[in-house]
Amino acid sequence: MTDRYASFVQSGAGRALVKRLGLPDPPRLRRHTPGDPLVPGPVLLGTSADGRLAEPVTKILTFAGVELRDPAAATDAGARYAALVYDATGITDSTELRQLYDFFHPQARALLPSGRVIVVGTPPAECGSPREATAQRALEGLTRSIGKEFGRGVTAQLVYVTKAADPGTLTSLESTLRFLLSGRSAYVSGQVIRVGAGTAQPPADWDRPLDGQVVLVTGAARGIGAALARVLARDGAQVVALDIPAAGDALAVVANEIGGSAVQLDLTAPDAPTRLAQHLADRHGRVDVVVHNAGITRDRTLGRMDADRWDSVIDVNLSSQERINDVLLERALIPTGGRIVSVSSIAGIAGNRGQTNYATSKAGVIGLVDSLAPALRDRGISVNAVAPGFIETRLTARIPLTLREAGRRMNSMSQGGLPVDVAETIGWLAWPASGAVTGNVVRVCGQSLLGA
Repeated sequence: MTDRYASFVQSGAGRALVKRLGLPDPPRLRRHTPGDPLVPGPVLLGTSADGRLAEPVTKILTFAGVELRDPAAATDAGARYAALVYDATGITDSTELRQLYDFFHPQARALLPSGRVIVVGTPPAECGSPREATAQRALEGLTRSIGKEFGRGVTAQLVYVTKAADPGTLTSLESTLRFLLSGRSAYVSGQVIRVGAGTAQPPADWDRPLDGQVVLVTGAARGIGAALARVLARDGAQVVALDIPAAGDALAVVANEIGGSAVQLDLTAPDAPTRLAQHLADRHGRVDVVVHNAGITRDRTLGRMDADRWDSVIDVNLSSQERINDVLLERALIPTGGRIVSVSSIAGIAGNRGQTNYATSKAGVIGLVDSLAPALRDRGISVNAVAPGFIETRLTARIPLTLREAGRRMNSMSQGGLPVDVAETIGWLAWPASGAVTGNVVRVCGQSLLGA
């Protein structure tokens, strides 16, 4: 689906009109292309007094080939940066928040288009005093506001890193920084990501972080699911693409394109979980990553909704995920180091008129993550969700024009996202290096105003 307004804005006449009338100005976003450098320029790295993560962050970024600049040594008033990274873990009192102003204020206009802002902090629940917890919680307001202020495709994120750091923590911090700094995170902004302790393995090649992994993608025939299959295969995974029999032709095209395998299966069938488990056991002996992407909509206001619309949406979008997880986990087909990633929606966070069934199912997916993540932590299995906002697909193309334009413009990027944006985010959560990232719900919405 083409965003004609965004295309017009990129023209000379369009830019002049947007500037004169103060209209939304969708920037051209930097997205990932294999072979790209992690960032297109130097990164300014700052730290609070006694920040505990400045040294490991420096090592991670240096190893990744990033050119780092020190604020104390940065004297060029005209310097431009690809990213601003700040270790705020040393801030233990609200009076020390001034250090953030002192770092970001002089650099507010120094970021390149599609630049990145990352603040690293300590989870408030792990802080040693109420004052420290208060100051660390304040970081959310900073990063969310920067995401809305800096414009030009700049994203801003807060990464809380546990104090109980282990090798898995640092590996997952590296995977998180690589994702957030790269073009993979083009449509992710204003997010709070938590890195805890856990099992994580760095890849031999960061350009193929899923080498050797068996990945199941449900709903893989079209849209976000097809983009998922392509991105995961590009990153080295052996993809098992699943969809309903009615989508068999489209599913076969996707599977053949990526060198994966196709499974035609209705996930709501009573025997679907056992049939799927048997297929995975017979063909692969395991499944390293399960991506629950299959979903449907049956929209109508609650007062006009028949029971079949309610039941079918809950069954496909939520209950089928629970049944599949139960069987795969019971049969130990998801090994230590495995990943479960579910697709939620901002409708599950903010609600949506005419979608009570859909919003209920997607809020339930968030509940699934909240409940399963601690239960599976000791088994070394991570559980996360992504919550897409307005993504340009054949489904959103059917939305009435006025609502479609509102969905596109009511975010910090002033445009809809692409299926690949959701796929890249799920890919990062699926990496073996991301094992200490668990229990998160990451919105892929361009920092939508809905539910913010």
